[in-house]
Amino acid sequence: MCLSTVYRNEKTPQSVVMRNVTSIRCEEGMVILTDLMEQTCAIEGTLELANLVDGFVIVKTAN
Repeated sequence: MCLSTVYRNEKTPQSVVMRNVTSIRCEEGMVILTDLMEQTCAIEGTLELANLVDGFVIVKTAN
């Protein structure tokens, strides 16, 4: 199973949005994340980078 940590704009400890993400959907300008415990989080932005080998994703947001 591949789990990822999602970051906002850059890969820094302060920009973590969600850990242990199992799925990512993009709908109408939103990136919708679901974690291992089936919790969801929606953030406005676009998927910039998904590095599944290293287990991280960057979502580009306006802020």
